Amino acid sequence: MQQTDDPAGGQPTQRLDKWLWAARFFKTRALAVEAINGGKVQVDGQRVRPSRAIRPGSRLSIHKGELAWEIEVLALSKQRRPASEAVAFYSETEASRERRQALVRARREAGEGAGARRGRPSKRDRRQIESFIGRRD
Repeated sequence: MQQTDDPAGGQPTQRLDKWLWAARFFKTRALAVEAINGGKVQVDGQRVRPSRAIRPGSRLSIHKGELAWEIEVLALSKQRRPASEAVAFYSETEASRERRQALVRARREAGEGAGARRGRPSKRDRRQIESFIGRRD
């Protein structure tokens, strides 16, 4: 990832889609571009394009499904780093963090966790069902 110097401010800048990918908000740059074009990402309260240059101090609003982040950019990255390092690229507001954690907690209590199964049973599930009802071929 390439950083450029802004002639007006002298601060390094980076494309928004590249930063979102490097900070691990999206798995691919294509998904980041799709979210930006869909209005799910705003910079300083304005809808922007994926090529928008951001710099440390920019405020972002990111929406993914039911989850939302209100963050401030702290650092730019030349490459995608592990999640443990990527959290140093931004700081999330306390209100945003509390809202997100409350939503996750409510989902967990409602039984809609990551392991909630939908659709057809797997091969293992089918075997357990058959052993439960006592049907063996």
